[in-house]
Amino acid sequence: MFILTGIFALLHIQITLMKKLLVIALFASFAVQAQNWKGKFEQLGPNELPTPNAYRSGSGAPGNEYWQQRADYVIDVEVNDETQVLTGKETITYYNNSPETLTYLWMQLDQNILADNSMTAQTQQGGLRDSSATRILGFIGVKTSDYKGGYNITAVKDATNKALAYTINNTMMRIELPAPLKKGEKFVFSVDWNYKEYDRMQFSQRGGYEFFPEDGNYVYTFAQWFPRMCVFDDYEGWQNKQFLGTGEFALTFGDYKVRITVPSDHIVASTGWLQNPKAVLTAEQQQRFALAQKTFDKPVFIVTEEEAKKKEKERSSKKSTWEFHAENVRDFAFAHSRKFIWDAQAVKLATKTPLAQSFYPKEGNPLWAKESTKAVKNTLEVYSARTFDYPYPHATSVHAANQGMEYPMICFNFGRPAKDGTYSQRLLEGMIGVVVHEVGHNFFPMIVNSDERQSTWMDEGLNTFMEGETIRDRYPELNYTTATPKSMIPFMKGDRTQMRPIMATADNQGRNHGPNGYTKPGTGLTILRNTVMGPELFDKAFKEYATRWAFKHPKPADFFRTMEDASAVDLDWFWKGWFFTTDNTDIELAEVKWMKVKSTQVDPEKKTPKTKQGDLASAKGNNPTDFSNGPEEFTLINTPDNFYGEFRSRINDGDIRAKLEGKNIYQVKLKNIGGLVMPVIIEWTFKDGSKEIDRIPAEIWRTNENEVVKVFVKEKEVVNVLVDPNFEIADVNATNNNFPKKEEPSKVDQLKKN
Repeated sequence: MFILTGIFALLHIQITLMKKLLVIALFASFAVQAQNWKGKFEQLGPNELPTPNAYRSGSGAPGNEYWQQRADYVIDVEVNDETQVLTGKETITYYNNSPETLTYLWMQLDQNILADNSMTAQTQQGGLRDSSATRILGFIGVKTSDYKGGYNITAVKDATNKALAYTINNTMMRIELPAPLKKGEKFVFSVDWNYKEYDRMQFSQRGGYEFFPEDGNYVYTFAQWFPRMCVFDDYEGWQNKQFLGTGEFALTFGDYKVRITVPSDHIVASTGWLQNPKAVLTAEQQQRFALAQKTFDKPVFIVTEEEAKKKEKERSSKKSTWEFHAENVRDFAFAHSRKFIWDAQAVKLATKTPLAQSFYPKEGNPLWAKESTKAVKNTLEVYSARTFDYPYPHATSVHAANQGMEYPMICFNFGRPAKDGTYSQRLLEGMIGVVVHEVGHNFFPMIVNSDERQSTWMDEGLNTFMEGETIRDRYPELNYTTATPKSMIPFMKGDRTQMRPIMATADNQGRNHGPNGYTKPGTGLTILRNTVMGPELFDKAFKEYATRWAFKHPKPADFFRTMEDASAVDLDWFWKGWFFTTDNTDIELAEVKWMKVKSTQVDPEKKTPKTKQGDLASAKGNNPTDFSNGPEEFTLINTPDNFYGEFRSRINDGDIRAKLEGKNIYQVKLKNIGGLVMPVIIEWTFKDGSKEIDRIPAEIWRTNENEVVKVFVKEKEVVNVLVDPNFEIADVNATNNNFPKKEEPSKVDQLKKN
């Protein structure tokens, strides 16, 4: 007992000593404890991320039992150019690949958003000013048109032509199955419908038509034009959020065979590949179309401007049916007009050769002939290099005023010059930006098929990031700044009580929809790539996410986990702050002390030095505002024995003193004012005019979320210290980033200067 007690006593002494040494070693980082610890570096838990399972793994990859549904469509549709009524019939083959037995199906009826009694119309809100434009009334829910919107469902039948019971709930339709649909089974049914297309001048919706009074013609852009299957997945069962306008949609992948009947003098642009060019194109147009598919240097005009102008004056009474097939797409859209000019060129990718093409009326020229197809080509090349080779046979840009909207293989884009053909630099940049953005949506979410109604940022944010990468790569002269940290500062420094986190659902974002859906997540990815992870690790992880989830249905957790899994970078702190909160970045450079080691040292053999251990003397002031008082001196004493514990060896204190002799030592105190932890980037400006940057990972805040102190050793004398010199972390307050402090000009001074 005595011997054991003695051993335990000795162990206790050693452990106590080791603990004391640890406390001493960490003292600097713990000098000021966080008052309100929020666990910013704790891992995301079950409240933020679902528990991994057989369907979705902890690595962010699809699980070994991942499944998804499938729906194939055969559609016949006709558009009446006189009445603007679309009439269609679709036959759907729905495959139940889930482990569940289904007793009903849900379809989306997006056109019902324009019905008089729609939830959107009932819940739109806003007030009037002393002077309000009449067009504003529609945006606040005041009916100003006699237009009767929404679908007319005329028949719902099974494969034997027997009527099926159905129930319409606003923008959803429930179809009762005659028998339970078990795993591995399929169900074939048909829907007949019609609706009157709307004037996009009156209704700011996707799709619609534009009327040109000068020549009496229309440009039709048909989007969300047919009843479509809702997603049924492992995450939430049936997608059941109503279409309210902001949150878009997630859809089921499948194959499409679509026959589109229009006046015979119309040109049709569509999802899918044209199956019957001989029936709808002239012999010369067929030759041009074939030439375009092997021409890589410039667009080939399949329909010229002169030919389009000629057709504007004609009105054919005949009809033509264009047939398109599309494989493994989640949606289908088309456009048509007798006004269309059509140009196209081939794009050489590593494994594919898709066609980049554009359709536009003469009102889009000369801008569209010069820039549209070029922008499509650039987008396919850059996105493919960063994700996967574009898998579809073509990517098409269609000119539609005041619109930017995406669908598989086809998108509708604004950018109209003045009547005399001139256009501003701003219009040029906007047009290129929207084409790149909407074509880019082929990747996110048309292929990497996220749920836009739940998580807008997963398609718009990722795509905004890639849009920026594309424009900076292919259009450096445009000085693109969207979704950069500096550009986000005005939003980030706004009233946080009015903000929503990125992770809020799309239709609940209100005025935050644009920033939280597009620019803030896009900026976040820019920060991750350029500042947190580095381009190499980020690009590998981003590519891994894209390839893992191509033609599948990823959720936010799948993205978060994949980015970490493929890079070995713990990013939970970043997701937690940037995506789940409304905190901002405001790092204050609270204090800088300039010090040097005393040239006259305490006798190293003296056992009881008078200088207090660890004391960094500040005789010339506790809080200097500049470097004018020169350096403070401090004493480096020999390391006391109790620092070593049970180690027999010793460091050479003299060598360390010698190495630091004459060096400039700077002690920096940083405060986290905004609440968002970020890497610390410090620029040092030296007396000789040279500069140096230190980059410190965000983990410096891990033990104290509010305040940190760090010591730097510099050969040269420093005259200025600056935090975030290149605006990399969206710091909202540049006035507290400098040492010496710089006086901000007053509003009066600014007015005088202006």
